[in-house]
Amino acid sequence: MSVLVQKYGGTSLAGADRLRHVSERVAAAHRAGRGTVVVVSARGDTTDRLLELAAEAGGRHAATRAARETDQLLATGEYVSAALLALALDRLGVPAVSLTGPQAGLQVAGRHGAGMIDRIDTARLSRELAAERVVVVGGFQGVNADGDVVTLGRGGSDTTAVALAAALGARRCEIYTDVDGVCTADPRIVESARVLPLVPPDVMVEMAFSGARVLHSRSTELAVAKGVEVHVRSSLVPNEGTVVPALGTTVLETGSAVTAITSDPAAARVLVKAPGGADLAPTILALLAGKAVPADLVARSGPHEDEFRMGFTVDRTAVELIREPLEALAGDAGGGIRIDTDVTKVSLVGVGLLNRPEYLARMTSALSLAGIATSWVSGSQLRASVIVPARHHETAVRLLHQEFGLANGD
Repeated sequence: MSVLVQKYGGTSLAGADRLRHVSERVAAAHRAGRGTVVVVSARGDTTDRLLELAAEAGGRHAATRAARETDQLLATGEYVSAALLALALDRLGVPAVSLTGPQAGLQVAGRHGAGMIDRIDTARLSRELAAERVVVVGGFQGVNADGDVVTLGRGGSDTTAVALAAALGARRCEIYTDVDGVCTADPRIVESARVLPLVPPDVMVEMAFSGARVLHSRSTELAVAKGVEVHVRSSLVPNEGTVVPALGTTVLETGSAVTAITSDPAAARVLVKAPGGADLAPTILALLAGKAVPADLVARSGPHEDEFRMGFTVDRTAVELIREPLEALAGDAGGGIRIDTDVTKVSLVGVGLLNRPEYLARMTSALSLAGIATSWVSGSQLRASVIVPARHHETAVRLLHQEFGLANGD
């Protein structure tokens, strides 16, 4: 039996009408003879409301001080979605069973709130599929070696779906969301943003990491590593959406190097300073690694300078995890830190950008002419990023989308 894995986001399940629509789509896949596994997120703004409850009960920093209990609470949002969809399928005469991440065999390592899928025991999933049931799995969480629920971080349901597709030998994974597919820019900011029918997997990884919210960056990396083709489609209207193929595609050198403009308004800029010749970089990077906090746009002073300086960006949700240990580290060396959350990271994403330096020059020039100050410029073959003041976020995205002719595919 061939296996199909689908994932539905929270907005796709919000309200009775949308739940019914999703159940009919899943029922059609099942009746076509496919072994169907569906991964679901918490409905609507459930996760945000649960975080508010955690803050009310445990204080502002409950998510970091009582991470285990916060994970216990947050996982219930996905449990509700899974059970409701299974009930809706049963009403349509389709046999279904809802499973939590632990029940589905997802073994997770790492800290609470940022777990990493270690392995999947597919025995239960295989039994349910052999019994011709639709398996509805709560995404975003699994169980660790201590038997505790550990969540995978925001967007972790995408990662759950891709991991299940890989473990079950599914050729592709369908991600259903409230947008038409992966676009050249955020369509909520740029009205002329186009749906990209195909995005090479390496480009999609960069887009996801640099702020495109359609797919979680870790899910994209996993799909590339495991050879899973990902289809991104709207759950609200029938369309072809975007295909992220399992293998890369050939890009002609004469074509545009820029595929999309992405932005990350959740970025925070961190600067560490200390006098003297102490090299704090290895300790800082080890600290970030120990907290499982990815750093981007990393730059540091040279070995012969009188002052140590190191700057980088992190996700704003990680700030409270690293603030105190960084302050202690810098303070012991006679220095300090500065954290700025009033910024946005804006990026060009494409292919061969380092080999075409004119793109980065056009990017900074266009922003400068519009009176938008840039800082912390960084480039790679797949991405060129700058930091801009948060108040210029949407203006910068619209301007660059126009500058690089993305509305018309120039």
